[in-house]
Amino acid sequence: MGAIYLVRHGQASFGAADYDQLSERGFEQSIVVGAELKRRGVEFAQARSGSLARQRDTAATALKELGVKVVEDPRWNEYDHVEIARYHAGGVEQGDDSRAYQKALDVALTAWCDAGESGPCLETWPAFLSRVTTAVHELAGALGKGENAVVFTSGGVIATVCGALMGTPAAGLVKLNRVTVNGGITKLISGRGGVTLLSFNEHPHFEAENAGMLTYR
Repeated sequence: MGAIYLVRHGQASFGAADYDQLSERGFEQSIVVGAELKRRGVEFAQARSGSLARQRDTAATALKELGVKVVEDPRWNEYDHVEIARYHAGGVEQGDDSRAYQKALDVALTAWCDAGESGPCLETWPAFLSRVTTAVHELAGALGKGENAVVFTSGGVIATVCGALMGTPAAGLVKLNRVTVNGGITKLISGRGGVTLLSFNEHPHFEAENAGMLTYR
């Protein structure tokens, strides 16, 4: 039985002109993630990342010493939080208060899901759900017996995939997304019965001496 490890990217540049860049802390977190993956001794037959800079840079930094080739696949990209906030939260901007922004984003994400196919965003919730779940099942299908894969992606993608595997994708998106940590590791099992969620948002590598590196946004 093989496994798919979903890794959330390191801390991005919240409040900056370009959010899609790893912060200094984000690069540090990526190094710790790489050390954790190496410690686990898992061999990866497949490695993926979305095409966003924060995802690609996390993958490159984390896998630097593992010698694994990463294939970019935009289906692992995050939803467009700027567009969703524009249409469903009155255009609220990130600003400096991450908690206030998260609260507004939760409202916007709920409205985005409720709008379904008729939503005003370029990518609707059903379209997003379809692309991320298709990416998961396609990757699972590409794994041989006992083979493992690692994917560097984003919190909303991971939350949606986990929610879908539990039968509540929209609830998963909103409720799980807000607690995913930067550099957290989620493990899926792929076998004859399909894909199953085994663990969500593991982050012991950000405890003890690395406790000060734990971030949510």
